[in-house]
Amino acid sequence: MIEPDNSSKSIRQQCELLDINRSTLYYTPMGYDEYTIKLMHLIDDQFTKTPFYGVPRMTAYLQRLGHQINHKRIERLYQIMGLATIYPKKNLSKRNPEHKIYPYLLAPHRNSWVKIC
Repeated sequence: MIEPDNSSKSIRQQCELLDINRSTLYYTPMGYDEYTIKLMHLIDDQFTKTPFYGVPRMTAYLQRLGHQINHKRIERLYQIMGLATIYPKKNLSKRNPEHKIYPYLLAPHRNSWVKIC
């Protein structure tokens, strides 16, 4: 998209035409260090076994393994890895209003001729 060797338009003009900042053109993203990648592998292995582990449980798990780590880093790694904890969501017990309600046939009727003592 941006041609650095373009003689008719400078890089500044090309960035203005594309409506982007020049700093994004020069920025090279940093990779992750070895320790972070190791943590990501540990999180991935444990999350595959227990997908219901949230950030607090995963933090406790990694601390039991001997890592000096807090919940904020685990939360950031969850976001980077795209992990979401499996748990019951809201309103799962609400009934569908279109569903037919059947009467409970085993209950004694109020106007029944059989008297229950």
